[in-house]
Amino acid sequence: MKTWIGGAVLLACTTMANAATPQQLQDLDATVERVRAQFDVPGIAVAVVKDGQVVLERGWGVRELGKPAPVEADTLFAIASNTKAFTATSLNLLAEDGKLKMDDKVIDHLPSFRMSDPFVTGQMTIRDLLSHRSGLSLGAGDLLFWPTTSYSNAEVVQRLGQVPLKGGFRERYAYDNILYAVAQQVIEHVSGMSYQQFLQTRIFDKVGMAGTRYNADHLKAGDNAAVGHAKYDFKDLRTVAPLTWSNNAGAGGIYSSAHDMARWMQVQLAEGKLADGTPLFTAKSQQQMWQMITPQTIPAPSVPELAPARANFAGYGEGWSLSDYRGQKLVWHTGGWPGMVSRLTLVPGEKLGVVVLTNQEAGAAFNAITLSVLDAYLGGEKHDWVDAYAKGVAKGQDKADEAWAKHQAERDKGSRPSLPLAGYAATYRDRWYGDMVIRAEGKDLRLRFAKTAQLSGRLEHWQHDTFIVRWDDRSLNADAFVNFSLDPDGNVREVRMQPISDLTDFSFDFQDLLFTPVK
Repeated sequence: MKTWIGGAVLLACTTMANAATPQQLQDLDATVERVRAQFDVPGIAVAVVKDGQVVLERGWGVRELGKPAPVEADTLFAIASNTKAFTATSLNLLAEDGKLKMDDKVIDHLPSFRMSDPFVTGQMTIRDLLSHRSGLSLGAGDLLFWPTTSYSNAEVVQRLGQVPLKGGFRERYAYDNILYAVAQQVIEHVSGMSYQQFLQTRIFDKVGMAGTRYNADHLKAGDNAAVGHAKYDFKDLRTVAPLTWSNNAGAGGIYSSAHDMARWMQVQLAEGKLADGTPLFTAKSQQQMWQMITPQTIPAPSVPELAPARANFAGYGEGWSLSDYRGQKLVWHTGGWPGMVSRLTLVPGEKLGVVVLTNQEAGAAFNAITLSVLDAYLGGEKHDWVDAYAKGVAKGQDKADEAWAKHQAERDKGSRPSLPLAGYAATYRDRWYGDMVIRAEGKDLRLRFAKTAQLSGRLEHWQHDTFIVRWDDRSLNADAFVNFSLDPDGNVREVRMQPISDLTDFSFDFQDLLFTPVK
C-alpha cells in the first residue's frame, strides 16, 4: 500500500500527560508511526488510563494534510458512535432521577412514536432503543441523516414509522442509528432540556470535559479541531467537509479529544464516580449498561493473522459492545464518520482504558493500536497487529475487486435502455426517505435526493434498464446501481438501488429504498 507520509510529518508529535512514558508503552511511538504509514492516517491521538490514572495522552501527525498544525492531546475529533454511551448514560441518569424506567414502553413517554409494525410499536422499551434488537436491518433509516439532510430530529423519528423491519423483534442483533434519534427525543421530553443542554450540565461539566463539543455545528473559532480525510474513489487521500447530525445527535454527534475522553474513561473504570468521589451515576446503572442484552454472531477472521483477536463471546449492552480478549472482559465501542474513525476500549478487570482517535477512515488503524496497547498490559505472546490488519485490509480489497469483476463479466455491454432517457426522468418517492428527482440535462440524466445535498450525481447506463449513479462528491465512495422496473405498458413502475462496492459504508442503506413515480 502506498503512503503519503513524509519524513517531516513523521516527526510531528505532541504532549503527554506524564514526562515519562510507562514501561509498557515504550514501543507505542513506533507502533503508531507504523500505523500512520501503513494506513495513510494524517493524525492520531491516544490516551491510556490505568488504575485510575491517565498514564499517557498524546498526539501524532497533523490535524490536516499539508498543514503543519500538530495533533495534540486536546485536539478535537468526531467520536461518532462513541456518543452512544453518553446517550445510554443520559437515560440511566433520568432513571436514577425517577423520571423514567429503562423498561418503560417508549409510547408511554412519546405517544406519537411508531415503528412499521404495530406490535413492535407497543412493545418497544427504552432499553430496546439502545440494544440493536428491534428487527430493523443493518443501518436501516440512516439515509434520513447520513449524509447530512435537511430533516429535523422530529421528522426523522416520524419517518421511522415507515422504515421496513427485516427481522423479528428481539430476535437478533442488527446495528442501527435511528433508534438513538428516538432516545434523544425521550431525553429531551423527560428532562425538559435540549439534549445539548443535558449533556453539558449533567455529564460534560461534571466529568471535566471542558473541550468537548455537542457536534460539528458547535465547534468554536480557534478550537483545536482535526479535519477529516477520505480516499476519494478509494484512492486519493483528501480532506472532507465536516458532517453534522443535529437531527440525530444521540447516535453520533459529539466532538471530543484524547484528553477529555481519558476523563470519561476514568469515570467509567471507577464505576461512575467522579474525580472527587461523588457519583455521576451508580454502580447499578453501570452494571445495566455493561450487561449483555443482544448476543452477536462472532465472524471468522478474514485472514489467519487476525485469529488471536477473535472473541469467545460478543454482544451489546446499552450503548456498549461487550466481548473478551486474553481472558478479560472488554467494554468498548467504535465510531465511524466521514473522514474520522475512533475506538474506546475498557478492560474493567485491569482498570485499563485506551482511546484511539484518527482523522482518516481506517478502522484497521485504531484496532492495531488498541490491541497493541492491550497486549502491553495483559501480557502473553507478542503479535504484530499492524501487519495482521494490513493483511485484513488487503483481503477486503481483493474481495471487493472480485465482486466488481463479476459484475463486469456479467454485464451485457451491447444492451440499450428500454426507454429514451427522458422516459426515466421524473420525481420518485420512497415511503420513509421521501423524494428522489431524476432530470434530463442535455444528453445526460441527473439524480438528486431531495433532502440530501451531497447525494447528487450523474446517471450512466450500465445495462438494460439499470444505471449507475456517480455522485458528484467523490469522497462518499458510495456509487450505486439504479434499477428501473417497467410495467406492461413500458412505464417506470419502481426504482431500486444498491451500492456497487462491498467497501461502501453500511449507512448508505440504498437497498431499503423502494421508489415509485409521483403521479
